[in-house]
Amino acid sequence: MRPKIDTLSLLANLPLFREVARAELAPLAAATTVRHVPRGEIVFQRGDACDGFHIVVYGQIKLSFLADDGCEKVVEIVSAGTSFGESPMFLGSPYLMMAQGLVDSLLLFVHRNAVMAAIEHDPKFTLKLLAGMSNRMHRLINDVEAYSMHTGTERLVAYLLQQPVEAQGEPPVRVVTLPTSKAVIASRLNVTPEHLSRILHELAGSGLIEVAGRRVTIVDQARLHAYRDAKRQAAA
Repeated sequence: MRPKIDTLSLLANLPLFREVARAELAPLAAATTVRHVPRGEIVFQRGDACDGFHIVVYGQIKLSFLADDGCEKVVEIVSAGTSFGESPMFLGSPYLMMAQGLVDSLLLFVHRNAVMAAIEHDPKFTLKLLAGMSNRMHRLINDVEAYSMHTGTERLVAYLLQQPVEAQGEPPVRVVTLPTSKAVIASRLNVTPEHLSRILHELAGSGLIEVAGRRVTIVDQARLHAYRDAKRQAAA
């Protein structure tokens, strides 16, 4: 039996709605539906009509498209508490990417009509939404800059340090469990799977990390930072 979903609280905690009062979100919560997405199921295809946007309650959703060479390019891995699909909803355009469940996931779907009704009821609601979307756009721009200007090693180290960690041992070390396959992570970091494997092997060979499947132990975080900075200077 699945736990009861507090839709209003989930909406209120989204970055998109951080500036919006809970009372203003109540009509949206009432118009929100729940969707269970098993691993591998397609949420929507590129080119599908966008009737609203989604929120991940738990699980992970992969946003991707096929490049000209036929290879899949992962744009984003969306985790719990994050929304996706807002931009085409506001533009009235179809989805530009495919969304697929990486693991068993639960989504909320906020219908476009409910959002537009809230905007018409209170024009200030639009400004609050724009503030939330601007924050997300700023983060995505930072990602693009990092993937365009930084080396593969820098990208991977930054990615590892951004992941949730658990402390193990004495003295404690940081252990990261990769959220998905290395092939998907490689696409997300804009490197080939082979390149990602070489970087992991190089970091492990230098005594900075230990890799066991999807579990990555950061042996020495300070040295890992220094190693990344040295690679950055060498590439400059």
